Amino acid sequence: MTATRMACPLFVGLFGVLFVTQGTLIHGGTPASPERVSFPTQDGGLIYADMYGKGDRGVVLAHGARFNKESWEKQARELAKAGFRAVAIDFRGYGKSRGGKEAQLPDEGRRFDVLAAVRYLRKTGAKSVAVVGGSMGGNAAAEASVLAEPGEIDRLVLLAHGGIGQPEKMKGRKLFIVTKGDPGPGDKPRLTTIRAQYDKTSEPKELLILEGSAHAQMIFATEQGEKLMREILRFLSAP
Repeated sequence: MTATRMACPLFVGLFGVLFVTQGTLIHGGTPASPERVSFPTQDGGLIYADMYGKGDRGVVLAHGARFNKESWEKQARELAKAGFRAVAIDFRGYGKSRGGKEAQLPDEGRRFDVLAAVRYLRKTGAKSVAVVGGSMGGNAAAEASVLAEPGEIDRLVLLAHGGIGQPEKMKGRKLFIVTKGDPGPGDKPRLTTIRAQYDKTSEPKELLILEGSAHAQMIFATEQGEKLMREILRFLSAP
């Protein structure tokens, strides 16, 4: 289900009536709230998400275990300014999102949540769809890429994801990102796991190693944050 867009009069004066529509900018350039949307998963779940921007280039934002859909707001607005339509999802078990009866290991069905968002964007006019996933969300994005039909996911950005099975079956262009000092589980450098996954995947692919030790979405709050966003926009915008 898609939230209904509402337009209401904000000001009446010499210049007529100014209307504000949810998901756009109000007078003075202040960002309005994102559009609230929801869509079913293939295993009978229901995923809620925030949608920013318009256009036919879609991006799914998949959060890490410590985060939720709201954690992507700043990045989603930057993507919208660049002409993308960004959908930040709440995974099953977060917010109002819920899974279906077929939740399973290794990701407890979260791959279905990512695929549901990808297919929602496709059904609502997106000609291309990328997925950006952080940590747990990166794992779900990678698993979704394996499960997806060819052409469903065009590009994949993985922020410090963990190991997944069959990385060689991931589809589309891939950008792996990790900080040099990210300790990873058991204080084993996450870069080691990321590089092993990277080596097994097919071209086209890129590996970006940033300075510091911040993990996944937490990189955005560091001095590497601006560079990270620039690299993501470069990768998503490249022909």
